[in-house]
Amino acid sequence: MYKVLLIDDDENLQRLIERLAKRDGYGFHAVSSGIDGLEAVRRFKPDLILLDIMLPGMNGFELCKLIRKENQTIPILILSAKGDIVDKSVGFKAGANDYLVKPFDIEELSLRIEAHLLRTQDIVACRNANGENRCLKVGDLEIFFGSYLIKLRGEKVQLSSKEFEVLALLASAPGKVFTREQVLTYLWGDKDTSSPNSVTVYIRKIREKIEDDPANPKYVQTVWRIGYKFVD
Repeated sequence: MYKVLLIDDDENLQRLIERLAKRDGYGFHAVSSGIDGLEAVRRFKPDLILLDIMLPGMNGFELCKLIRKENQTIPILILSAKGDIVDKSVGFKAGANDYLVKPFDIEELSLRIEAHLLRTQDIVACRNANGENRCLKVGDLEIFFGSYLIKLRGEKVQLSSKEFEVLALLASAPGKVFTREQVLTYLWGDKDTSSPNSVTVYIRKIREKIEDDPANPKYVQTVWRIGYKFVD
């Protein structure tokens, strides 16, 4: 059974999401402060975190950063009444996977939770196919799926969590073409939550870090008018 942790001091929201979690077959736990949230992550070991920004003791952005230092893979969905682009940008830079503005449709939240859990399941399956920390080596590039680690000619490459997830998705099926919409759905659970242009930006940043000549990439290749693939 998947376990969902809600970190939010709104008791009405806690009850609402508890009912949703039970309906969808998830284990559920809720806490009301950032300090309690960090402890709950360690003790409850959730499969997904729903995180408010305005929390007593520690704001959600800081808590998100702390969680990311301990766990790179757990999906974190920010639930916040602060919906401007600056707050969303801070949230994603802190390590969040998704951002939903209050008030939101509870069924949309249910769909996003399901999508992120399925995506995480796919990542775990990919890692465990040939060992917990399976490594794919192509040319001078090494991808360690279990530890969010990239090495180029033996040197560590600094990729953000989102950049790694894009690269890991492509590398999980070398030669397979992924459309921009598929990448969006994989990363955010809903292709309508972001623009396909954001995928282009991630691809450009990845190429700048792993390709000797980003203009003529040998690892992450463009399939004209369709999407991207990792070299087969």
